[in-house]
Amino acid sequence: MKFEPPRIAPPTQALTLLQTLRAAQRNVLEVIPGLSYIQPMVSGRLGSRWHMVQDPGALRRMFLDNVGNYPKSEVMLRMLRPAVGDSLFTSEGDSWRWQRRAVAPVFAQRNVVALAPMMTASAARTAKRLAKRGGPAEIVGEMLSATFDVICDVALSGRDHFDSAIYGQAIIRYFETVGRASILDFLHVPQWMPRPGAVLGRGSVKTMHAMVSRAIEERRSEIAAGTSGRADDLLDHMLNAEDAQTGRNMTPEEVLYNMQFFIVAGHETTALALSWSLLLLAGDPEAQERASAEARAALGDAPADVGHLAATPYVKQVIEEAMRLYPPVGLLARNVRQPDVLAGRQVLPNDTIFMPIFALHRHRMWWDNPDAFDPGNFAPEKVAKRDRYLYLPFGAGPRVCVGANFAMMQAHIILATLLARFRFTQADGPLPVPTMTMTVRPEGGVRLIATPI
Repeated sequence: MKFEPPRIAPPTQALTLLQTLRAAQRNVLEVIPGLSYIQPMVSGRLGSRWHMVQDPGALRRMFLDNVGNYPKSEVMLRMLRPAVGDSLFTSEGDSWRWQRRAVAPVFAQRNVVALAPMMTASAARTAKRLAKRGGPAEIVGEMLSATFDVICDVALSGRDHFDSAIYGQAIIRYFETVGRASILDFLHVPQWMPRPGAVLGRGSVKTMHAMVSRAIEERRSEIAAGTSGRADDLLDHMLNAEDAQTGRNMTPEEVLYNMQFFIVAGHETTALALSWSLLLLAGDPEAQERASAEARAALGDAPADVGHLAATPYVKQVIEEAMRLYPPVGLLARNVRQPDVLAGRQVLPNDTIFMPIFALHRHRMWWDNPDAFDPGNFAPEKVAKRDRYLYLPFGAGPRVCVGANFAMMQAHIILATLLARFRFTQADGPLPVPTMTMTVRPEGGVRLIATPI
């Protein structure tokens, strides 16, 4: 029987306020109506007017041509600020622009290439762990460990101050509390009113911030004592960043919040992309054999490095297809500042715009057989013909993810290394359900058997 990737059955009728709240708390993907998979734009009212936009021209206008008119929604910011404050991801205007300039050099292409040996070493360690395991492995945990090693090296030149298990549990706890929708959000209660989830998530925020703060304070102490050279890592760039217009440096809070954001985002989303990729390949032996043969021919017995990327294009297509079916963030929200027209429909100030990336990537108007796993969707000739705004795993426009190239290179190196050494098959048990609180995770985990080749 042909493998069917896990999916969500969307609601076919409009949800009531209570139904929407329950669905959003359980799985945000369940609030995306079925019409969003077949129409370019869907509108409704739930206290105030909302629109779900799946039209590439309208998305281009929001991400690029009129980006200032569509700031992140207050609900989205409410979920993010306890952990990442007014960091690069949540700030607007001049504050965002100078923070972007401060961190961009770390993720410039030449620097990303220089970081590749860290990715190769992490891929080799992951393969060694899987070879020792013997039985079924919980792949999400394995991939989180692999990517956490890399982001700690890039951000802090090591993970001396981090217990990855405790930090990872704090992230999950945060997503399950602060990161869940509250009925107060749907009732438009002012943001200064504490949400129950925010109260329950304070411990997880404290745990994450304590680890990051220790690393920052030790670096500051080394600099003050003259015992620290230029580490040339993300923390180094942040501590030395200076606004060209005002001459100001990042405040301690800005350093903490930006480090926190990059550590979480820099390993969580890549680990999920890898986990979904391996699950999909385990369900499609033909695609797995093609990717594995390509990796074995290019790598031999060595772990992948940057020199192997051009020789393994199909491995990259697998990752891109996995992020089509399971984008790291499946739903984005924006507010409307001034009247505008999207996909031929007027939007007004204070309307809420939802960008359901999960539905966009499975839209019946834009993709053939959209729920199937087909790495051929990212063959060069198909990519060249497709509108740029139909595939948005990293966003688009001036606020496109600054670490997109870093994430793709890391995923490519790790996946190629694993496919050259193992054959992956599904362990007993049901397939995981794609579930979103803040990221699209495989609920129930990904249990696979890795058999050495």
